Amino acid sequence: MKKYIFILLFICISGAVYAQRKVVEVETEPTSQSETARMLKRKVAIGRFSNETQYAKGLFYDKENDPMGKQALDILSTRLAASGKFILLERNDISQLLDEANSTENGFQKIGADYMIIGSITQYGRKNLGDAKVFSTTKTQIVEAAVSIRLVDVSTGLIIYSDEAKGDAELKTKTTMGIGGRADFDATLSDKAISAAISKLVENIINKCTNKPWRSYFLTYDSDAVIVSGGASQGISVGDVFAVKLKGKTVKNPQTGINIELPGKQVGKVEVLSVAGDTPETEYSIVSFKEGEIDGTQLRNYYIEEIKQ
Repeated sequence: MKKYIFILLFICISGAVYAQRKVVEVETEPTSQSETARMLKRKVAIGRFSNETQYAKGLFYDKENDPMGKQALDILSTRLAASGKFILLERNDISQLLDEANSTENGFQKIGADYMIIGSITQYGRKNLGDAKVFSTTKTQIVEAAVSIRLVDVSTGLIIYSDEAKGDAELKTKTTMGIGGRADFDATLSDKAISAAISKLVENIINKCTNKPWRSYFLTYDSDAVIVSGGASQGISVGDVFAVKLKGKTVKNPQTGINIELPGKQVGKVEVLSVAGDTPETEYSIVSFKEGEIDGTQLRNYYIEEIKQ
């Protein structure tokens, strides 16, 4: 009898301890979710996505209206937009801007984005494989594609990420004693192969773009108002506080000839009073200084940056 009482008492104590532990876990879960950091969206322009293969390039091939290039561009745009971390800019004059960027020292800054993506389809092919047995026949359609991506930091004009990925898609049909599925070439395999290649690059693109703190610039600084670029579509809201930094010195690497901007120095903080603008390209925010001050005649020497928690 004593043995049964001891076992019953042990079960009750164990159940009480378990219940208490469960209550503590439920109470702490909402706190961790509420502390999730807000992400400011970066502006990204897809400068060009070209088809560098010989596929579908006949006598009347139009480079400006290449279907495979546009297909890859649409897939990449959809994937980046689905992440919720970017504002994608459509630039009809992107070819002209690219020419200016390559011919002038600060040409990339005219693009109006934080980052620019240049991509190309470097490999494309399709093939059919067959396997015939006594009573059955198997046919496999395979499409393989390779995509190359370059990510350019518009503020410096430097390529910060470059990579190539391959993707493939296949469709298999089988007949047994003449009974089974038969299929001509499936054109959707091209979409799937290109999409598979781009999917392998999207995560790295997102990481590279979000590793660097969000940055914006002063538009005006006078007695009427202090205005900076960026607004609601990027996630800026009234009450947000940003650091004001003085640009670091620019030095040239004698080995590569590339200019390198050294880290900036924080000289103050600003708070957002209001946001306005109709489109991501024209949005702006009115701010006031909480700390420090700047030389209003040298706005190009300053920028504002998000404060990492």
